[in-house]
This record gives sequence, structure tokens and C-alpha cells, in this order.
Amino acid sequence: MRKFLVVLDDTRECLNAMRFAAMRAAHTGGGVTILSIIPPDEFNHWIGVGDIMREETRERIQAHYEVFAKWMRDKQNVDPELVIREGEAVPEILAHVREDEEIGVLVLGAGSGKGGPGPLVTQLTRSAGELPIPFTIVPGDMSKERLEAIT
Repeated sequence: MRKFLVVLDDTRECLNAMRFAAMRAAHTGGGVTILSIIPPDEFNHWIGVGDIMREETRERIQAHYEVFAKWMRDKQNVDPELVIREGEAVPEILAHVREDEEIGVLVLGAGSGKGGPGPLVTQLTRSAGELPIPFTIVPGDMSKERLEAIT
């Protein structure tokens, strides 16, 4: 089965990327893998404090994932899987794509503000030649209706 890989983060544009991936998977008989990446510098504390913070971050990611997963199951009949990795975002995305042969498309949300599309889209665009799969960039301010029309 071909899976759409979408990155879960705290950006607003992540929502449209999730919607797009779920709708495309529903319409094509595919699946969705939701990848969340914990930056390495987030836990540079004493070992005990770092472990507690890491666990709290994983719980927050799981709660955030459950919101998207419920919508995907209820509205799109797609049962996503969650993968949590630790490290730098781009290398971790590239590694996951190489490790999971069922990943067929990477889906990213692009910011629409003055800050540009966002650091992840910018970095992955530069690394596009290293990706063994195509990737789709979904505008963060695209309406639900327009997303439904194009998927």
C-alpha cells in the first residue's frame, strides 16, 4: 500500500497538510504515516530532567496526533500510524522515507505569511534531489473546500 507521509508539528499549515494527506489516501486507497520529530537540543538538561521532558513531549505529540487520527478515522476512513523520531528534522525525514518502502509521497504544509513557506519546506526543497519520492507542498491558507476539490 502506498502511504502519504505528513509531518506533525506546531505550525498552522500542518493542519492543511494533514487534511490533504488523509483525503488523498482515502481517494486512492492509500495510508497515512504521521511523523513527529523531537529536536535533539530540546533535552540538554540533567539526565533525569531531560528524561521527564522527553516523556512529556511524547505525551503532547500523542495527544496532538489523536486529534488528527480521530478526524482521519471518522471523516476519511483512514487509520493513520504515528512515528516519533528524535534528531534534526530533514535528516530524520529522509531517513524515514528510506526506511519505509511503502512511503510514496511526502506532504508538507507551507506557511503563507511574510516568513515564507517555513524552514522545513525551505530545507526540504533544497534537499529535493536526495528524496527517492515526490513531495507535495500544500498552501497553509487553502480552504477546506478547495482541498476537497483537488483531492
